[in-house]
Amino acid sequence: MSEQGPGQVLFHFVRHWARRPVSADIEGDQGRIVVVCEAVHALGQRGTRATVTAIADEIGIDQSGASRLIKSAASAGYLDMTTSAGDGRRREASLTPAGRSLLEQAHRWQEAVFAQLTTGWSEKKRRDFQHAMTDLMDSSYAVEVRAVEQG
Repeated sequence: MSEQGPGQVLFHFVRHWARRPVSADIEGDQGRIVVVCEAVHALGQRGTRATVTAIADEIGIDQSGASRLIKSAASAGYLDMTTSAGDGRRREASLTPAGRSLLEQAHRWQEAVFAQLTTGWSEKKRRDFQHAMTDLMDSSYAVEVRAVEQG
C-alpha cells in the first residue's frame, strides 16, 4: 500500500474523530447538549447569529433535529432563545451562564485528552499542530463563504 498523501490523511483524521464519542464522561442527551452549546459558541466567535438554520449547518444535521437539540439545551438551562432583532420570525440562541460553565468543563476535558494523546510531544510540536489545524479551519470557512457568494 502506498503512503497516503496529506489530503488523504486529513480526511482519515476527520472520519476518525467524527466516530468518537463527545466524551467518555458525557453520554446521551448531555453529550448532544455540549455539541449544541459548542455550535452556538463557535458561531458567535465567527460573528454569525446562532439561528436554528446556522446551528443545524454547524452541526451537520437537519433543521428539525437541530430544533429538538436546541429545545433540549434551552429546557436544561444552557441556552436562551430570543427573537431576532432583525427578523421577528427568527429565533436566536445564546449561552446562559450554565451553558458557558458547561463549555468550560468540556474544554478542560478536551485539553486533558489532547495532552494525553500528545504525551511525548514538545510544546513546539503541540503549538505547530494547533496552528496548522486553525489555519485549515480558517481556510475551510473562507472556501465556504466564497462558494456561497459565487453560488
